[in-house]
Amino acid sequence: MKFKHINRPGFWLGFTDFFTAGLFFLLYMPLGGLQKELEYILGHKVQPYWQAYLLGIPTLFIYTLVWMANISAELKEKAEEMHIEGPHTSWKHMFWWNMLGCFCCGPMIATHRFFGTLNKIEIKLKSESE
Repeated sequence: MKFKHINRPGFWLGFTDFFTAGLFFLLYMPLGGLQKELEYILGHKVQPYWQAYLLGIPTLFIYTLVWMANISAELKEKAEEMHIEGPHTSWKHMFWWNMLGCFCCGPMIATHRFFGTLNKIEIKLKSESE
């Protein structure tokens, strides 16, 4: 698979998503190709973000946060399996930075680490395919 966006600016994506209350990723996941890239890297279908977002509304977005934390855990496993040096995203990192850090820069820090891990995986996959 050819990755279109290898160096996504995670902090700024997190900043935009935080201030749009998750609406930014409703568009970015399918249109930015992130959904397909995650499915390719993880090797299985991933529940679409729009479904996790809708299920998150009645749970004050806890469902959406757990959904994202689960993907973070899978990305960490993949990075470790590929022997990629950290720091990596993780379930705890995604969940707790978003929960406890929601009144400061926590979501941006969590999203930055998430995309940092994703970028490292994509760079390694790209170099292996060349």
